[in-house]
This record gives sequence, C-alpha cells and structure tokens, in this order.
Amino acid sequence: MTRPGQTTTLHQTILREIEGKIVSGEWPPGHRLPFEVNLAEQYGCSRMTVNKVMTQLAKAGLIERHRKAGSFVTAPRAQSAILEIHDVEGEVRSLGLPYAYVLKAQSQGKTTADERLQMEIARGTLLRRIVAVHMGGGKPFCLEERLINTTVVAEAADVDFEQTPPGPWLIAQVPWTTAEHRISAISASRETARLLDKPAGTSCLVIERRTWSMTGAVTFVRFTYPGELHTLVARFTPAQSANSDGSNQALDRA
Repeated sequence: MTRPGQTTTLHQTILREIEGKIVSGEWPPGHRLPFEVNLAEQYGCSRMTVNKVMTQLAKAGLIERHRKAGSFVTAPRAQSAILEIHDVEGEVRSLGLPYAYVLKAQSQGKTTADERLQMEIARGTLLRRIVAVHMGGGKPFCLEERLINTTVVAEAADVDFEQTPPGPWLIAQVPWTTAEHRISAISASRETARLLDKPAGTSCLVIERRTWSMTGAVTFVRFTYPGELHTLVARFTPAQSANSDGSNQALDRA
C-alpha cells in the first residue's frame, strides 16, 4: 500500500511488476515480453512510458531488445549465479541447531546523514530500522541491524517484525536486481557484545549487504557474528575467477 506522503508512479508500477516476473522466474530466460503497444494498452498509459521502462530493464541487463522481434528475458550472468543471499535461519538449522529470532528494537522515520551514506539515498527518504538477534541452540548466533527503505517498499512500514524476520520477508516481497557484500573484522563494542552475550572486544565477523531493485535502494543490513561461529566459503570455476573484479562479491555466505 502507499502511505501518506508517498506516491508510486505508473512508471514504477510497470517496472516493478515486470521486474518481479523476471526475477521470480515466472518469465524465464528467452521469454518474449509483450510488445510495447500491448503493455501500453494493458496499463492504460502512453507507449513512451512503456518504452522508458523497457530501456531501464535493458540497461539493468534483465532483457534484450531486438528490432521488430521484440524484447526477451536475458540469461543470468555468471557473477549473479555465484552471489547468493542466505537466510540466517537456514544457516543455523544447517548446523543442526534450533533457531529463534528476538526483536530488540525498531523505529521508523526520516534518514540521518550516516544512513543516507550507507544506502546512497536522498534526504527525506523514509526508513524502517530494525535491531534483532538470531539465536542458535539458545545462544546468540548473529546480530542483525537493518534499514529498510519504505519510500521504495511502502508495505514494510506496516509489517510486524516482532514475529517476522525482515530478511525472508523482503526476499519474498521485493525482487532485487543488484546486491553488494562488504566483509570485515571488528572488535565488539560494549553494546554489540551485550547483545551477543560476549565480552567487550570479542573478535567478530561483519557482513554488510546492500540490495537494490529497479526502483531504488531496498535495504542495508549489517550482520555481526562472533568470530568462532561463522565461516565464509566460496566455490567458483576458473572462468568465474577470470571474470571477477577482485572484490568479495563472490563469497557465498551472507
């Protein structure tokens, strides 16, 4: 739903719906999209509006446009195939441990300067802020600190994240087209250590992830793991290695 002060343009609606069908697999690689004139008739808009959407999809690499033949869904790129977004619950259960989720704090409102830098968004953007601890075997497994852009994902403003972890909800609700992982090591601050039930200064692994959809930045999340509880594993082929830009985006657990 659209909240007061938020508007979703017809361009964004068309873009999000077509993007969703492609990313979800409803329209698989090779699928021919409806012609622009048919989409314009379906959505009750000008052909120019549809053309702008198709141009944006093509720039994102989701479709290929062929004169007279039409537009087709492209095959996934190799780099996308090796970038995976894992659910923390799945990580915990893969270790044979019972899982639990505990919401510690949540709020919403306009962005701070630091938040705008983290998400690369404009002043005035509305955010939902969530702090939660994922438990494994009755002990803190991971601290999650998340920002959700409710200007792009308006529905997130009304979700009860006390019962629903935000990660799986976002994956199910919002198709993403681009993700970035940053991985670092830190010494836990007093507050982080308290939430993880560890001594201050404990060595921790931090994974920061930003995801975008065609309509803008969706979320920024920081996962903090006690160092002894998490291992990063990457599996790749020589071809994938040759195509890598040297960043950590190929690491497959986050």
